[in-house]
Amino acid sequence: MDDRHGTGPSGMTSIGRRTLLAAPATLATLATLPAWAATPVRPSKRPPPSERRFHSAAVEREIVRVKRLIADPKLAWMFENCYPNTLDTTVLTVTDDDAFVITGDIPCLWLRDSSAQLRPYLHLAASDPALTKLFRGLIARQARCVLIDPYANAFLQDPTARTDLDSSQHDQTEMKPGVAERKWEVDSLCYVLRLASSYWRATKDRAPFTAEWAQSARAIVRTFREQQRRDDSGSYRFQRSSVQPTETQLWSIGNPTRKVGLIHSSFRPSDDATILPFLIPANIFAARTLRELAVVATEARGDTALATDAAALAAEIEAALAAHGRMRLADGSEVWAFEVDGFGNALFMDDCCELSLSGLAFLGCAAPDDPLWRHTEAAAWSERNPWFVRGRAGEGLGGPHAGFDLIWPMATLVRAASSGDDALIRACLKSIRDTDADTGFIHETFHKDDPTRFTRPWFAWANGLLGELIVSLARDKPLTIRQPL
Repeated sequence: MDDRHGTGPSGMTSIGRRTLLAAPATLATLATLPAWAATPVRPSKRPPPSERRFHSAAVEREIVRVKRLIADPKLAWMFENCYPNTLDTTVLTVTDDDAFVITGDIPCLWLRDSSAQLRPYLHLAASDPALTKLFRGLIARQARCVLIDPYANAFLQDPTARTDLDSSQHDQTEMKPGVAERKWEVDSLCYVLRLASSYWRATKDRAPFTAEWAQSARAIVRTFREQQRRDDSGSYRFQRSSVQPTETQLWSIGNPTRKVGLIHSSFRPSDDATILPFLIPANIFAARTLRELAVVATEARGDTALATDAAALAAEIEAALAAHGRMRLADGSEVWAFEVDGFGNALFMDDCCELSLSGLAFLGCAAPDDPLWRHTEAAAWSERNPWFVRGRAGEGLGGPHAGFDLIWPMATLVRAASSGDDALIRACLKSIRDTDADTGFIHETFHKDDPTRFTRPWFAWANGLLGELIVSLARDKPLTIRQPL
């Protein structure tokens, strides 16, 4: 996630600090119809073949195969539009050792977003040379990005350029060439590790795991250790002039902490500033991806020193999480905290991104039947979470990044992907189907009472997440999509 505000059609309205697009007035006449029945014939929203930025024969076959299994006509249409959206629109360059994948409406590469955007195609990577080249290129590009600045979350295509993002130009931090934004988010580096690990497991291809990649992996471990801040406050500083407190950090380093072995994160996956600097879901993800790094370092490179260092740091974080990562809610139930400070203070809420408390099972950081995670997820999807949102159009998770009364479809997709309950999965799919404002795509947010008021008409990560969910359901729970919702 980021602070991008893409341009859109004229006739915009505004809620909070985000721009919301007003859908055509003719939608009002369809209000009494179910969303999937609103348009009998739905032409593809994909760019013409000549304008698509990347072609994968394997992905095209997958679209045809899976779409045939989807009984609901609108959901099938949305799948066809969304699943290839990253490839169709965001892959700017691909060479043997480089790939630049933008997030959508801003031409910059976010480490987190780009990793997640390619994930829906991982199961096809070993069988398609074009995808193999794309994954190799992105892993190599991300390694070079980390070596430019491991504290940056977003990068420019030209590594010698200076950012022209209005939000970043005057940040009080060390802005290096090639960096688009420098918000320190633990999860950005976790996603770099996860992409490499997932690709290795899917392909056993050693090609991307070069000396440069190993150098970047060491930089990630070193940065995590520095942000444990055991001896000092570390080298990272960040302040931004903004009317929103979520955009900056107190005295450039954040609120006080007791140094307990957890990693400080200045910002959340939503790009909002943390309140208490130990962001628990990010620390859980860090421990998990460090364990994965140890495996890749050993198997792909025979680098036992890197593997040992990564595993040792993972063990430190896991011990700190066991001692400081939990809290009790007012009803006495024990849950994972969202943020803590090591002094015994804790905050409970949830982010609206896939890296969240409720997304821990989706990311393989908790077993789906783990009682602690199930209690935590249930609390996040209830009024115990101050950013749980319910309205006439649906219910879901929101957050301070976009403002009040806005629901993030990404969180709904993650909830469906984490569940074994067919009825809940279908309810989530129906919500996604009926809140796209008949655009055929997934948006960043929509208003709880009116889905025709939404942010970000072009959000490739969320689009891919719908495609990824449908592909997994077609494999594991085909009955959930083989009848209309």
